[in-house]
Amino acid sequence: MKKLVAFDLDGTLAESKQPLQEPMQQALTDLLGVAHVAVISGGDWPQFEKQVASRLPEGADRSKLWLMPTTGTKLYTFKDGAWSAVFAELFDDATKAKILTEFDAALVATGFVPEQTWGERIEDRGSQITFSALGQQAPLDAKEHWDPDFAKRKIIQADLRKRLPGLSINMGGATSIDITREGVDKAYGLKKLRDASGIALDEMMFIGDAIFPGGNDYPAKELGLDTVRVRDPKETVAVIEGIVACLK
Repeated sequence: MKKLVAFDLDGTLAESKQPLQEPMQQALTDLLGVAHVAVISGGDWPQFEKQVASRLPEGADRSKLWLMPTTGTKLYTFKDGAWSAVFAELFDDATKAKILTEFDAALVATGFVPEQTWGERIEDRGSQITFSALGQQAPLDAKEHWDPDFAKRKIIQADLRKRLPGLSINMGGATSIDITREGVDKAYGLKKLRDASGIALDEMMFIGDAIFPGGNDYPAKELGLDTVRVRDPKETVAVIEGIVACLK
């Protein structure tokens, strides 16, 4: 029997950078009644707070919720009525500068410099550098139509892997590419979660929308966890309802 259910965030629990909707809020509350829940994604803590932490009903058991921003290189838990960081692993300045330079070069080389952007395209999240093709404030409709089959980002990803050997480069969300230290991916984050929670990997399962080679959810499958690939948050709600029924 599974003790913990881990989730991707954007495209799985919520639309890109959008808060949890009411059906998902209730589904996660029900799940927290029967299991631990983890959310591991590329966004930083402010995004997690906006999308998840501030959106749960008062009755949700936050003591069993593990929030892991920046692909699990940070961990937040709820104690004494507040969220606090358990750990955070950060890039050094020289590595950050190298990543930013090569991101720009890769876009020019692959021909995917977008005609219009909304806000900054590259975000420094401390332990992760994230590229958002259309900018951090791009409207959801534009993001959904830019690269729905991941084809553009696969080309950019391949170019970046040549330019940035020794770093982990994965696709996530609707338009993003996440860069972390070598070996840092969701498998890494899930192993850190195992150590922090005391829950064994075979007692976990993972649900995400990018469980395919090159997707930033795929390392969870490679790690050997039971995984469920979903199309969108609506399907995730149905999966959670089934899990809750089994665990009750």
